[in-house]
Amino acid sequence: MNFDVIVVGSGPGGYVAAIRAAQLGFNVAVVERESLGGICLNWGCIPTKALLKSAQVFSYINHAEDYGITVSKAKADFGAIVKRSRGVADKMSKGVSFLMRKNKIKVLMGTGKLAAGKKVQVTDDKGKTTDYTAKHIIVATGGRSRALPGMEIDGEKIIGYRKAMTMDKLPKSMVVMGSGAIGMEFAYFYHTLGTKVTIVEYLDAILPREDKDVSREMTKIYKKAGMKIMTGAAVQSVDTKGKGCKVTVKNNKTGKEEVLDCDVLLSAVGVVPNTANIGLETVGVKTTKHGLVEVDEYYRTAAAGVYAIGDILPTQALAHVASAEAITCVEKIAFDEGKYGHKPEAMDYGNIPSCTYCWPEIASVGMTEQEAKDAGYELRVGKFPFTASGKASAAGANEGFVKVVFDKKYGEFLGAHMVGANVTEMIAEIVAARKLETTGHEIIKTVHPHPTMSEAVMEAAAMAYDEVIHL
Repeated sequence: MNFDVIVVGSGPGGYVAAIRAAQLGFNVAVVERESLGGICLNWGCIPTKALLKSAQVFSYINHAEDYGITVSKAKADFGAIVKRSRGVADKMSKGVSFLMRKNKIKVLMGTGKLAAGKKVQVTDDKGKTTDYTAKHIIVATGGRSRALPGMEIDGEKIIGYRKAMTMDKLPKSMVVMGSGAIGMEFAYFYHTLGTKVTIVEYLDAILPREDKDVSREMTKIYKKAGMKIMTGAAVQSVDTKGKGCKVTVKNNKTGKEEVLDCDVLLSAVGVVPNTANIGLETVGVKTTKHGLVEVDEYYRTAAAGVYAIGDILPTQALAHVASAEAITCVEKIAFDEGKYGHKPEAMDYGNIPSCTYCWPEIASVGMTEQEAKDAGYELRVGKFPFTASGKASAAGANEGFVKVVFDKKYGEFLGAHMVGANVTEMIAEIVAARKLETTGHEIIKTVHPHPTMSEAVMEAAAMAYDEVIHL
């Protein structure tokens, strides 16, 4: 069973690599141990957005009077919400299966392990192992929830994101440990449906990777909504012996401890790569002390013919990053073999959009204001609040802002940071502008449609140059 390319893992990195390789004329197989589409499609990006949409609709109904509409009291059917989410994921997984058939990609169901001689050993659910060989092997095995020592995920009282999507009933109270995208999204979801939510963040601010203005705005919004936020605090221990959990939280500065009672603790402290026991060391692939695979700019590992993409790399653990890495990797393989006429450009990891799909949404790209200052830039910064936006007012979505950061000397677009309705759709404008090396003046002179939320980008740029009209 010989192939040109075998891809181990079928997430947004793996299945995209397989399809692009097939498009370029390679004979391709993909190995998957669970469900086509991987974690993102089945247990991450897609089903969580379905849950969040249900929460948003529920919130709209509860605030219908704000729009001049009177409705009877809404009731959230938690089981039906979860069922809808799983249905969306199942539909998307079937879509990937269709794409595999369309592109004549062989799907090998089972657990893949690399072996010497450019082999992938696939063990199916009955324990039968079959060897396959390929000139090129792309490892795209993704990641899983990180568990802290002494707070291992048991799936009942201490849960990860997978269980958070499929709980049998709505918990009355929840402690969310970690305030990155996963923590913030599930905090919004459960709080909106009626769970008492406390967010515990080890660092001094929630969303610690975002611009400080974003963190401050979301802290204000979440607290106003009724969530408790504890920053600069560490979960010391979790007692699960009783009916619920007793979570001991310690203030990092004062040393004072507080015990929180809750039904469930959601561990949202990041992901770890799935690189153990897949034969990497057997074939000579080098990894870091954290288990991340070392690669060059075209995702070649230290082992000839073996490549790695996605969450197993020390790059941003994002689905769109994995997909982009997949295409770059495969196109470089094809270019080297004369199957593709253009040498692909290495990825620019400084221009990767980051999105959090709570409500209001959060989106950012490039440097924060502080990062730009630390890099030695003299800045022009513009910030336009949605309270001054006609479209936002009409939509009843005045929370948030658009903030833009430019280099004062040359007008280089260094970064953008947004909080507001649908800003995850708006951020692509900034990513494209930065890719095209657009300046602040060019953004100002780009006519934006009125009334739209996206006008705030133009207005924020104008504010940076003291030309803002509507503020």
